[in-house]
Amino acid sequence: MSVAALRMSGMPKVLCIAGMVVAVLVAILFILDLALPAMMFRRASIMMDVGMIVCAIILGVASWMTFKEQT
Repeated sequence: MSVAALRMSGMPKVLCIAGMVVAVLVAILFILDLALPAMMFRRASIMMDVGMIVCAIILGVASWMTFKEQT
């Protein structure tokens, strides 16, 4: 398949949406870990939680900007 055919197939949009979904899930997971200490990681490291939330925001913004560029 050529590059032009891949662009027309809708795959880039699907990957952008998948990136946004992953960003939201990661953000929710680590926000809950900060809010509820009895959750999964038991607040092992507050810096890790904050860092992962920031990374999720960056991934979400990058996915959103790329999605808007595709349309």
